[in-house]
Amino acid sequence: MNEMKRYSVGIDLGTSNTVLAYAQTGSPGQPQPIRVFEIEQLVSPGEVAARPLLPSVRYHAAEGELSAGDLQLPWSRADHAVGDAAAPVVIGRLARLLGAQVPGRLVASAKSWLSHASVDRVAPILPWGAADDVRKVSPVEASASYLAHVRAAWNRRFADAPLEQQEVVLTVPASFDEGARALTVEAARIAGLPGLRLLEEPQAAFYDWLFHHRERLASELAHTRLVLICDVGGGTTDLTLIEVSLRDGEPQLTRIGVGNHLMLGGDNMDLALAHLVEARLPGSDGRTRLSAASLSQLVERCRGAKEQLLGPDAPDSASITLLGAGSKLIGGARTVQVTREEVERVIVDGFFPAVASHERPGRPRGAIVEFGLPYATDAAVTRHIAAFLGRFAAQSRKALGADSATATSGNGGDASSDSGSKTDSETGNNAASDAGSERAEDTLPVPDTLLLNGGVFRAEALTRRLAETLGNWRGTALNVLHNDNPDVAVARGAVAYSLARAGSAPKIGGGSPRSYFLVLDDTANGEDNDAPAQRGICLLPRGTEEGHEILIADRTFALRLGHPVRFHLVSSSADTVYRAGELTDLANGDFVRLPPIATVVQPRGERGAGETRVQIATSLTEVGTLDVHCIELDDPAQRWLLEFQLRGKDAHGHALADAAPARHPALDDALEQIDRCFGSRTQKVDPKEIKRLRTRLEQLLGPRDSWNSALLRELFGALWERARRRRRSADHERLWLNLAGYCVRPGFGYALDEWRVEQLWSLFDDGIQYVNEGQVWSEWWTLWRRAAGGLDESAQLRVLDAMAYLQAAAQSRHKLPFDVAKTGFTDMVRLSASLERIPVERKIELGESVLTRLKKPAENHQSWWAVGRIGARRPFYGSAHSVVPPEIAGQWLNTILALDWKKVDPAAFAAVQIARMTGDRSRDLPDDLRKAVVRRLETANAPRAWVMMVSESVELDNADEGRVFGESLPAGLKLIAS
Repeated sequence: MNEMKRYSVGIDLGTSNTVLAYAQTGSPGQPQPIRVFEIEQLVSPGEVAARPLLPSVRYHAAEGELSAGDLQLPWSRADHAVGDAAAPVVIGRLARLLGAQVPGRLVASAKSWLSHASVDRVAPILPWGAADDVRKVSPVEASASYLAHVRAAWNRRFADAPLEQQEVVLTVPASFDEGARALTVEAARIAGLPGLRLLEEPQAAFYDWLFHHRERLASELAHTRLVLICDVGGGTTDLTLIEVSLRDGEPQLTRIGVGNHLMLGGDNMDLALAHLVEARLPGSDGRTRLSAASLSQLVERCRGAKEQLLGPDAPDSASITLLGAGSKLIGGARTVQVTREEVERVIVDGFFPAVASHERPGRPRGAIVEFGLPYATDAAVTRHIAAFLGRFAAQSRKALGADSATATSGNGGDASSDSGSKTDSETGNNAASDAGSERAEDTLPVPDTLLLNGGVFRAEALTRRLAETLGNWRGTALNVLHNDNPDVAVARGAVAYSLARAGSAPKIGGGSPRSYFLVLDDTANGEDNDAPAQRGICLLPRGTEEGHEILIADRTFALRLGHPVRFHLVSSSADTVYRAGELTDLANGDFVRLPPIATVVQPRGERGAGETRVQIATSLTEVGTLDVHCIELDDPAQRWLLEFQLRGKDAHGHALADAAPARHPALDDALEQIDRCFGSRTQKVDPKEIKRLRTRLEQLLGPRDSWNSALLRELFGALWERARRRRRSADHERLWLNLAGYCVRPGFGYALDEWRVEQLWSLFDDGIQYVNEGQVWSEWWTLWRRAAGGLDESAQLRVLDAMAYLQAAAQSRHKLPFDVAKTGFTDMVRLSASLERIPVERKIELGESVLTRLKKPAENHQSWWAVGRIGARRPFYGSAHSVVPPEIAGQWLNTILALDWKKVDPAAFAAVQIARMTGDRSRDLPDDLRKAVVRRLETANAPRAWVMMVSESVELDNADEGRVFGESLPAGLKLIAS
């Protein structure tokens, strides 16, 4: 450490609280004590006090609600603010108090949103479900603001040792994927902390215990062979296994397993309790639900009651009061009494049931889904632990050695699944059990030692229940390591980790918890058809230490330059020993797909687009993220860093079965046909051949609806390269627009679609050449409807304004150089309904306009489809935070219910779109209105799937949604040498 790094600092950026601990750096072997930093924060309006915990929440005050004096902190807000420094924002303890009093203004659980790949995590979406007049921030910005607050508090106290110049370790869940880790690093950078390391939270909790017992570690762990760390925080349940072995009388520590991501924690418990209270609120009839904002307020109230009733010396009951709103803040208050026995039943029995060791997570129909977050569908932490231990059964038996024979099947002798069977905490697949088997490998190997961490384990009832359940599985009590303060253990452990790196404390080995593989498209590489359909090359073996780069020297790849490419990586936490560069069959095994790496690798120097030979180098960085570089074989100085996708739909994982298909055997013939029509003028092409091009392509490639996304994007590339020749004739222009739009639809969800649509957007201002051809206009608007999902908000607003100009021009009868009647009004309506990124107020204006036109007898009934799309509860591609408010959508739905659905064919599905249940009460329509839609659907003999979409939260099937994401692009790298 250089002279400036006087302190080792650990920061626990928690879902519920942010904690900072520190120690002065000293000479190796003489570690200084680890202290918890008291963070100054507002505890009441105008009052600042230092507390060890900074609640990870923001309160966005209304204008005039708080004065400047109420918000005054001991440092300049402008110097350390993230985002708008002038906005009235409260962070920490006062924010939590205000959020429990005023609904809809509290940003909470930002950390959970960082790991939620189904939303744009850098978009302003929080507070979720808040009113339009409430300022919103992204999960990244919210996280950054907590870190910036901590940095400001530290720098005020240690002005001569700024936090950004110290040795900082920031903790993350072990289950965070590469995308969530990268976003955490980005939040730290925004907060002014660009240089830091990441450490997994369960390890940090164990480091804290190790540091406090370092003087007698050998005796403390003398009878320990395997430690299970169970860290249940506010937003996640994190599981880790640490093997303990003896070398020269000293314990050697190696991490051998980490759990998959599980959004299950204290937030779920608070929400479950809130549901209990909601049903018993005075004046509640059991059918009327609270608004999303009021439920958020109630959750905050329940959090306090839970901690009180599960804490030491708990009373028999507690009051939970939900305040009114506005002028009824006090007069509208409603109170419910909740007993300690009820809380224990909801929390202890609901989340830590005493289950048998063979039980696995299921998928109950009544899963808790609120505030737009995909919480775990089975709330039983104990079942998830059983599934986790089953996944690492082989490693655990090896670590336990002879002791593994003492592990019983538990609870009446039911044996757990064999280690070779795959279990997934979110699939609901129940592992088979063999109650009559006595073989050791058929029993669930249960660790002999348990370390519990997380604020929920301050409740003795939860600690006791989990320890007893695991003890029953094992057949003997586990050694439970004492954690004196679960709230601060992770931050203290992050400091202990820094000291361990400096040689001043015990260190946990194990390196990377996962092996990483590049998925190969073998069929595209001319491999034997009898070879496995899914193979991968090991890029980074499990156990690789951070900072160590692995070069795959014996494999050479062809990297496409100047074209969109996609790279699929998968990981495995299995204990199988892989070598770097080893070819592996991915069809069998516990492999998890990471967010894709998709980019346009730009050529350098004078080299144009094409292919170049490269080797791959991979490393686990010192901040805990994965780096993948392509290194040019002929010039090793040329390196390209491949980065993970982190935004919205492109960040979704995919099943391994969705690998890139083989290149269509007739693709070259199809490209030749496109070139004949849109290529060089030297080719003499019969005009009839232009009109027959689509038919000819279908003869070569099969029916259009069978073209997969990889083929479609290849065809789009060929069309785009010849876009300048689309205006040779009206038929040329019409056909080019039709094919280009069809091949790029839906404008997102496929590698580098953002890049493709960006190229396409450059044509918008050019418009069309043959302005008096109605069919050309129709194809023009249809093109943008198909590509709309790839347009950002500003582009969509430009499209909407362009259509408004044409409509206004038609009404004003101004002289235009073309016939406005031929501009395709119906196609414009369908396009406008597809613009999901426009502001809500424009959507409302648009929906009202379409409804007004539909009152005319001659209006096309197909426009009812547009009403359903504009008012949909689940957008096709847009963010869920920008849907039309339920009260407006409900009015539109009543209009649809008044129609004769037999005469207006699109009405039924339009009603389904507007009434569809999401599980998020900030978007869902009232229950009675949805029930009315269900009755009409049943009377109309609508598909059962439509009825289910309105009555419960389900996904669209292929017939209703179409291919939204499609298959993957051909691999960006091809193996060309072995």
